[in-house]
Amino acid sequence: MNRITAPQLCVIPGDGIGQEVIPAAVAVLTAAIPHLQIVMAEAGWGTFEKVGVSVPEETLTAVRECGAGLFGAVSSPSHKVAGYRSAILAMRQELDLYANIRPVQSWPRVSPRLDVDMIIVRENTEGLYVGRERWEDGGDTAVAERLITRRASLRIAQKTLELMQRQNRHKLTIVHKANVLPLTDGLFRDSVREVFAGAGITVEELLVDVAALKMVAAPESFDVIVTTNLFGDILSDAAAHWGGGLGLAASLNWGDGVALAEPVHGSAPDIAGKGVANPIAAILSGALLARYVWGLEEGAGRVETAVARTLVHETYPQLTTTQAITHSILASL
Repeated sequence: MNRITAPQLCVIPGDGIGQEVIPAAVAVLTAAIPHLQIVMAEAGWGTFEKVGVSVPEETLTAVRECGAGLFGAVSSPSHKVAGYRSAILAMRQELDLYANIRPVQSWPRVSPRLDVDMIIVRENTEGLYVGRERWEDGGDTAVAERLITRRASLRIAQKTLELMQRQNRHKLTIVHKANVLPLTDGLFRDSVREVFAGAGITVEELLVDVAALKMVAAPESFDVIVTTNLFGDILSDAAAHWGGGLGLAASLNWGDGVALAEPVHGSAPDIAGKGVANPIAAILSGALLARYVWGLEEGAGRVETAVARTLVHETYPQLTTTQAITHSILASL
């Protein structure tokens, strides 16, 4: 835990509704943490169109120097564009943000059930996301390579163990598909078990398809899940349903000495610029920085309590704009 008296935050609104929800999150964070210092930077598809790169080197430098960033969203084209690389994938790789933390908990009014409280820890730099694709057979066959290393598997396991000890969590579920992928998923599973041996934590395993069924049928049975990149991406989006949907889903990309929080919802081009995007996911992502990176548990708790008060208040269904929701949360701090 990195306790500092004047935390610095690199703010990167990004594309689409990121331009609307990130200022809202900054307003709430600075109200909860008055000594927070803000540094602005750029990244995303719009940045690529302006300067030819989705994440300028000065943005990477700013995040490194601050030690923490808050990123809004990225609009990526559905087809390959020469020289373009998704801004969030680029920052995860360049900053070595190897752990993706996705808490999912029941919130008043918006959650379908009231007994869900899990954390999904996703390895964030390997798997199919390394982008090793190639054509074979003269373009008739496309091949993607999945990369799993012992080093990355051990360090995501260690990060998970540290998180569980800090949060007083007691049961770990390793999600894999080692029955079909015995080398890659076998290496991941065995590396996690090695780190947790003798830690005093209950460890279970689930194949990813069984885990998906259990996520739908019995989400309350999960405490902490650790899994590989693609499986974690899919399961955490499915789990977001129990926390009120992607509009409330927060995440933290976390490495050693640097972290980048981001709402999960994407750039939502269909509503961008209309002022109706829900800022709660971005606000809760900021709270993750306060808790895990700056060690400001009280500040994180104040933000989350203010969100809960807004959700439970009788006026919440009438709060139909980004500004209205933000003002309600600020009033509840």
